Amino acid sequence: MKPLTLTPVSTRLKDLTGIYRDRSACRLAPDCREAVERSAQVVADAAAGDEPVYGVNTGFGKLAQVRIPSGDTRALQRNLILSHCAGVGAPLPEDIVRLAMSLKLLSLGRGASGVRWRLIQVLEAMLAQGVTPVVPRQGSVGASGDLAPLAHVAAVMIGEGEAFRGGERLNGHDALYRAGIEPITFAAKEGLAMINGTQISTALALAALFDAHRLLNTALITGALCTDAGMGSSAPFRAEIHELRGQPGQIDAAATLRRLMSGSKIRESHRHDDERVQDPYCLRCQPQVMGACLDLLRQAGRTLEYEANAVTDNPLIFPDDGTILSGGNFHAEPVAFAADQLALAIAEMGSITERRIAMLVDPALNFGLPAFLAPNPGLNSGFMVAEVTAAALYSENKQRAAPCSVDSTPTSANQEDHVAMATHGACRLIDMNANLSKIIGIELLIAAQGIELRRPLRTSKPLEQVVTELRSGIPALDEDRYLAPDLDKVIRLVAGGKVCAAASGIEFPGLDVIG
Repeated sequence: MKPLTLTPVSTRLKDLTGIYRDRSACRLAPDCREAVERSAQVVADAAAGDEPVYGVNTGFGKLAQVRIPSGDTRALQRNLILSHCAGVGAPLPEDIVRLAMSLKLLSLGRGASGVRWRLIQVLEAMLAQGVTPVVPRQGSVGASGDLAPLAHVAAVMIGEGEAFRGGERLNGHDALYRAGIEPITFAAKEGLAMINGTQISTALALAALFDAHRLLNTALITGALCTDAGMGSSAPFRAEIHELRGQPGQIDAAATLRRLMSGSKIRESHRHDDERVQDPYCLRCQPQVMGACLDLLRQAGRTLEYEANAVTDNPLIFPDDGTILSGGNFHAEPVAFAADQLALAIAEMGSITERRIAMLVDPALNFGLPAFLAPNPGLNSGFMVAEVTAAALYSENKQRAAPCSVDSTPTSANQEDHVAMATHGACRLIDMNANLSKIIGIELLIAAQGIELRRPLRTSKPLEQVVTELRSGIPALDEDRYLAPDLDKVIRLVAGGKVCAAASGIEFPGLDVIG
């Protein structure tokens, strides 16, 4: 596969999605090289001079007042990396680490970080050859940058630390050697440029955004299935209702639900003479809830697309006049807010989905279906406890949805006295999306059972295609059986995007951000 060429400032979410989902190799656009090398020369000149420059010839953090002799600048950078490799916990997924490395390329490629082109080439080679650093999940507070996790990335570049390659976990030197990559010795500021930045937090939040967006579209499918299975009305999805409010996500969600249910014979069977006046909110308010979630995803996507193209290390280099300025672009507050928004959307998608599940298994609400959709209820319990599982998963996500961005704590002897907690805030989204995929999977199982209990009536063509996809691996529940394998299969179906693919011909809402 040809490597994706990254152009700083103009790289978009669709490009980053490919890196995350397909593990695409990538490289910086060659025309970035001039700016990169100009900034590297500014740093080299500063390192050879007498003026103190943070991170070039001084210590770090609270130790910024300590001057470092010019002969020790390379040792300073190596010590920085080794001392900051203090992450703990299970490793981050490889696809997220690769995305973070790509974001680091974008940041360094702006030519404001003072690194040599050689460093860029090492990062590119690691991505091309599948050398993925082992990065522990815990240890960053989101300022001053993702220090510990990015140090674990930088450690492999100098032949230290650990990396995955070809399914093996190797020490950093061996991983580079097998890939034919020469370790780098960091010059002045290069180690600092590698670990200052928001790339781990941003990669985690982007991955969560991409997965949550897929799950939102999947939940529109299962919500439409559940509506038809419960003989709910499609009238609340009519365009004129949503145009009066004007919320873009709501308009898009309603349009998708209309497309999904169009042509359903089940819907037509009770359009007239239905004694019910209004459906429960979990059916009727899907466009309002899912649309609001979609708008939050889009807002977070806008923030994260800017951040993906940003320079977030410190100090920053301005080659035009040779200025080196200390600032605070490493503070990940925008990412922390985006992660909190994503957490709210993920929790709410699970909330309304769980309510539809509960509605469809309730004989008082499901308009003629058996209790818990069980054949011969009483002898069989059907999906009784699958609904309980969904409730447990939703409750977990509800607890995780509390904001992380407000939980600052001082670090580095009060030099770094306000932090974003972006990394923790974004990392929790991995588990929240995993829970959401399980809730949606349970709804798919139950809704398909309800649809089939309406036979000979049939739902719409795209929804029938989804049921067919499900039944290719999971048979209908004709009597109680060991359900765990069914749940495992349907969760993988949801998480892998196969449900959306099965609804062929349906246009789903996009993220619609910058550009």
